[in-house]
Amino acid sequence: MSSVGVRLGLRENAAQFALLVAVNAFVGAMVGLERSTLPLIGEDEFGLTSSAAVLSFIAAFGLAKSLTNLAAGAFAERIGRRRLLVLGWSFALPVPLLIALAPSWGWVVLANLFLGLNQGLAWSMTVVMKLDLVGPERRGFALGLNESAGYGGVALAAAGGGWLASELAARDVLVVAGAVIAVAGLVVSALLVRDTAAHVALEQRGRASQGAPASLSEAFGDSTWRDPGLRACSQAGLVNNVGDALAWGILPLFLAAHGASAAVVGLVAGLYPAVWAVAQLGTGYWSDRAGRKPLIVSGMLLQSAALALLAASGGAVGLAAASAVLLGMGTALVYPTLIAAISDAVAPVRRAAAVGIYRFWRDMGYVAGGLGAGVAADAFGYGGAIWVVAILTAASGLWVALDLHEHRLEGPPGALPARGD
Repeated sequence: MSSVGVRLGLRENAAQFALLVAVNAFVGAMVGLERSTLPLIGEDEFGLTSSAAVLSFIAAFGLAKSLTNLAAGAFAERIGRRRLLVLGWSFALPVPLLIALAPSWGWVVLANLFLGLNQGLAWSMTVVMKLDLVGPERRGFALGLNESAGYGGVALAAAGGGWLASELAARDVLVVAGAVIAVAGLVVSALLVRDTAAHVALEQRGRASQGAPASLSEAFGDSTWRDPGLRACSQAGLVNNVGDALAWGILPLFLAAHGASAAVVGLVAGLYPAVWAVAQLGTGYWSDRAGRKPLIVSGMLLQSAALALLAASGGAVGLAAASAVLLGMGTALVYPTLIAAISDAVAPVRRAAAVGIYRFWRDMGYVAGGLGAGVAADAFGYGGAIWVVAILTAASGLWVALDLHEHRLEGPPGALPARGD
């Protein structure tokens, strides 16, 4: 694709950037619907009594999403970002149908495999395409806007789904709203979104010294163990989503066990991603100025403190709400900043693969969290499971403090100068 007439920058690509923000809000809403309803549906409609069994849908979702992230990063250059985005939305269509017809919990788990495919492709491509459009200078701000839109969709859908579930059948709410969102996301992506390959070519021009696209095995090794900074980001992303899986699966059960209604569960479940969404509008921009490492370390430690407060709350709604606010603030410091740190450290033609591998490890946190938190809750109770994740999150933040050395791409050409450390 020719790069004649193509320019990098947020203002220069405002229309497409805004469209991708809207698409990511739909992506977030698709998964947000489940946050306040599906754990309760598992107990009320399917008679599940084991936390590990209830949270199996999160593990299925995380496994499908993480593997899809890996494939999306590897194939983005070959197939094209837009085609993968449209394919991702096509995988969302079976989700409400399977949940509507489900005679057993296994069908719900299968639906979440499709949801993981949808999230892995659609969310990954909105992230990568925004990075393509804005260039190196406002990367953190762009990611803050992207994640803010996505988790704003999660928050609104979680809170709205919980409220509607208190008045109507929870499964009906999930099915009807999910079908509307899936169709809307597919239509908008297919008809209005344009590919960004020309923007990648423009940014890569003059960076021949930074190499050709890496093979998947080479990029995987760099992000997983060879490069200390990429390694630190990958483990932090994984641990962050262990905590998110806990908030998704254990929090509703924890509150319901202490007598909270579906509406209250929906409010608290929605409060966490709402704070996360709004705060990212500032934290992404802040990381462009202050550097990535301070925000990542402080965010992980704040998440740990929030989880400790939740564990100690005894299910009191006021304390649970306060912990949700703190957890959202901590996650907002971490979430866009980790992807920006990954993008800073690699050449443009290697970005999709590096981001895909990071997102693979990050979303494996849903597998670890969905299975581990469920097993821990069965063994130690809901409070004990929350304490385990709080300690793990603090340790992850200390790992980043020791291992991450920042890099920035300053201007179009040139090497990656060290910054901060």
